[in-house]
Amino acid sequence: MEETILKINAPAPVFTAQAFQNNETRKISLMDYQGKWVVLVFYPADFTFICPTELGDLADHYLEFQHLGAEVLSISTDTVFVHKAWHDNSKTIAKIKFPMVADPTGKICKAYGTYIAEEGLSLRGTFLIDPEGILKAFEIHDNSIGRSSTELLRKVKAAQFVREHGGEVCPANWEPGKQTLRPGLDLVGKI
Repeated sequence: MEETILKINAPAPVFTAQAFQNNETRKISLMDYQGKWVVLVFYPADFTFICPTELGDLADHYLEFQHLGAEVLSISTDTVFVHKAWHDNSKTIAKIKFPMVADPTGKICKAYGTYIAEEGLSLRGTFLIDPEGILKAFEIHDNSIGRSSTELLRKVKAAQFVREHGGEVCPANWEPGKQTLRPGLDLVGKI
């Protein structure tokens, strides 16, 4: 897999890798999830500090993602064996039901632009992919800043709404049931 320049509304880089899930290791591919929304959550490393708070938060909201027809995949440069050891030794990580993808060579991280070559780790990156495999949103930030599952769920809902209601857009802090906008000349200067 070569390094890719990511583009919104373009195909997300496809990958195949080993994952730890339900106390088993298995090979998964991004292609396995066609027809579903996919949330990729890159993080630096197992047995760290902010990472378990984020992954625990995702685990607590995993059913909500599934009810939206979305799958969550967490990805780090750890092996599936390290994922299992972390799962077996942390009450927070033991809650995880979604696949924990192993990227020990950094190929997936490189494809998504999260790889820190000097450290062999990933930046915190979040990627939202639609059912056709098209990248709809992404965010990459410093490893000292944790993410919010609640905000990620809001983004999934907004992306789904826009997909289902062509021509309508979701303003800042939009939640289901709130007013959307229909861009046009009549709105110019009125918002």
